Amino acid sequence: MQRFDRKLVLEDGSEWYGYGFGGKKQRVCELVFNTSMAGYQEIISDPSYADQTIVMTYPLIGNYGITDEDFESRLLALGGMVVRDYNDMPSNFRYTKTLSETLAENDIPGISGVDTRALTKRIREEGTQRSVITNADTPLEQCLKIIHETPLNHAVVPLVSCKKQWYARTANHRFNVVAVDCGMKLGIVRSLNRYGCNVTIVPYQISAEDIAFMKPDGVFFSNGPGDPQDVPNAIELVRALKGKYPIFGICLGHQIISLAYGAKTYKLKFGHRGGNHPVKNLLTDKIEITSQNHGYAVDADSLAGTGLELTHINLLDGTVEGVRSLKDRIFSVQYHPESAPGPQDSRYLFDQFILMMEEDAKHAKKN
Repeated sequence: MQRFDRKLVLEDGSEWYGYGFGGKKQRVCELVFNTSMAGYQEIISDPSYADQTIVMTYPLIGNYGITDEDFESRLLALGGMVVRDYNDMPSNFRYTKTLSETLAENDIPGISGVDTRALTKRIREEGTQRSVITNADTPLEQCLKIIHETPLNHAVVPLVSCKKQWYARTANHRFNVVAVDCGMKLGIVRSLNRYGCNVTIVPYQISAEDIAFMKPDGVFFSNGPGDPQDVPNAIELVRALKGKYPIFGICLGHQIISLAYGAKTYKLKFGHRGGNHPVKNLLTDKIEITSQNHGYAVDADSLAGTGLELTHINLLDGTVEGVRSLKDRIFSVQYHPESAPGPQDSRYLFDQFILMMEEDAKHAKKN
């Protein structure tokens, strides 16, 4: 039997031995789990996983390799990956690299051979923990010292937001959308393009005056990593823009919009990450199976008196999944309707955004 060469150490002192793949860098990261059965490439390239180590609950990972066209971001910001069985011989005519090669190129450590079922249960019962992937012979006391002496990073959005604006255009466009990048997935940009929108992607710290100069038909606030309260300038940006343009927010953008209206957010025990979360649309009474990736949520009780209406709830734990303000032409959801990866039940939300911009254009013509 091959000897274990790597281990995962949690801040509670537990050690999980396995076999290394990918990079060898030793980083302290929050340990979270994802319940998706496919889409590991989109998951590792989602900027919302910045400074997090992902435990994949689906046991076989790596079997279809990595494909150049399927990245959600070219900047891989996650901290590490934990899997049960890793396959380094992909069977897929589209693949160009293995998962291990991709992680190694970005200096991201992976570990396989871990009992991910037991590890996931530990996270569910005790909550997310900080952890480190290191050599199997590293003393536990040294690992715990590294974990406890590494400060929490409250500047993860600046790591993944674009440094200057860029453009994603489509033929015969109907609308111009400014997308505020807090760690945006390319799947969202592609979705807006498919709906006939030229998209200008801008850094999260852009001013309301700069957005006004672009004369957008609508403004989008993206997903992203970390605590929404760590990006106060984005919250102020929503306050400056609300009521002036149709606004749509996803994930971190949803939390930022809610905070801008005076609601509160809080950290979940272990978060929602995966493509199988049932959400009820309170406006239609329909159930959507959704793709999610977040560790914070909006406090439902704090919505009272904010001017925001609750539109969606999570059927697993009752958390807030969507809000809107008809008066200000603004709405947001906690989950990912672009479905990359995940179910496509929620694509209609992009239709709603388009309809808002159409109605805004008609109103402008009348005046």
